[in-house]
Amino acid sequence: MSIDFNPENHLLLEQSLLRLPQQQMRQNLKLAQKYIEREVTCLTTSTNELVSNVLNGHHSEDVLKQIDTMSARLHGLKKRLEGLKKEEDSLMQKSRLRIAHLQELYAINSVDEAEYQAWNKIRLHRLLVDDLLRSGYFKTANALIDTNPGIRDLVEVDVLVECKRIEERLRDGSTAECLTWCQENRTHLKKVKSSLEFEVRLQQYIEYARDGNTHAAISYYKKHLVPMTDEHLDSILRASGMLIYPASISVVASAASSATSRSTSPSLLADPDHTSSPYADLYSPERWGFLADMFVSTHHEMHAITMPSLLQIALSAGLSALKTPSCKPGLHRPIAFVSSYNSSLCPICSLELSELAKPLPYAHHVRSSVDADPVMLPNGRIYGHQSLLDFAEKSGMPPGRIRDPMATGEWDDKAARRVFPS
Repeated sequence: MSIDFNPENHLLLEQSLLRLPQQQMRQNLKLAQKYIEREVTCLTTSTNELVSNVLNGHHSEDVLKQIDTMSARLHGLKKRLEGLKKEEDSLMQKSRLRIAHLQELYAINSVDEAEYQAWNKIRLHRLLVDDLLRSGYFKTANALIDTNPGIRDLVEVDVLVECKRIEERLRDGSTAECLTWCQENRTHLKKVKSSLEFEVRLQQYIEYARDGNTHAAISYYKKHLVPMTDEHLDSILRASGMLIYPASISVVASAASSATSRSTSPSLLADPDHTSSPYADLYSPERWGFLADMFVSTHHEMHAITMPSLLQIALSAGLSALKTPSCKPGLHRPIAFVSSYNSSLCPICSLELSELAKPLPYAHHVRSSVDADPVMLPNGRIYGHQSLLDFAEKSGMPPGRIRDPMATGEWDDKAARRVFPS
């Protein structure tokens, strides 16, 4: 196998490719167990009642009705289990395709092979579809999938679409979809001690208080928040006083606080109620963004989906390998001077990628990759001396004259100073 190709390095970013189907199959198994245990309990109770009724000489029609009811429950259980079995078969097939996709790496000996180029193209499209789905560009993602039908089973299309839909509903001010999701995954949320469901129910209570619907707020508080007292006592006690602080006062209080920091609008401070509300943060519209981000984080953690996207992780790895202290956004400096005199711009210095590269560490270079005879031109740029002479000759310049291949400027050869990289 070629030294520059190691399949294990590619698999470092592909762990989540196999985790999600396994996680979904585990959830299916637990759901099937839950259905079976519940129905077995009900059927055992019904059977005991049926035997008792028969021994007590109850009317045969009542006994037949009980048998019909038990039979209907068994048919319902069978239908549910068949649905779970079909979903499990689909997940198994998806896992087989993903394993086969990764197994192709071990038949490749070099990055120059056509097989690797084809595999890498599929991987790139898969990462693009994943990032597009996370960003909500569903039509673009589906269009890309249509051009590469094989990648549909390699991307969590349905899972990411559902996640984005619930996230957008939260940002739009609706809790219904997220609460339904929390109820479906309550077991996992309890296992990881997530406070997502509490925060969403608290937000629903806040909306009742914001609308001045005191009766609905109190009823919702008793039904949904009070049972969570053991885990969220402080937050529940704080929320219990919201009804005496209308949303209008809290909003004005928030505005007054901002005015204080800018030393403007002192009239807002005249009313002490405007500056003493402890609920300005709860009434703030920014809580919807907080809930959406919290849901996405919890959802991705449960499904073993990476954050940020795999595309951003792959880009970060590549950018970090190129980043140097001299990189500056918007500089558009060339990466290096090559023999063909065609250069590509440094991606770190590009306006598109500079923001992503900002928090990344600098590349760790233990060997210099510059030409053996570097010289500095009067404009501060550094090139190989022989490369400059070759370029001048091909450009038809007079002997003893050189110019900057990447910018304007022409000098005598003696104007170039020898430099020594350290």
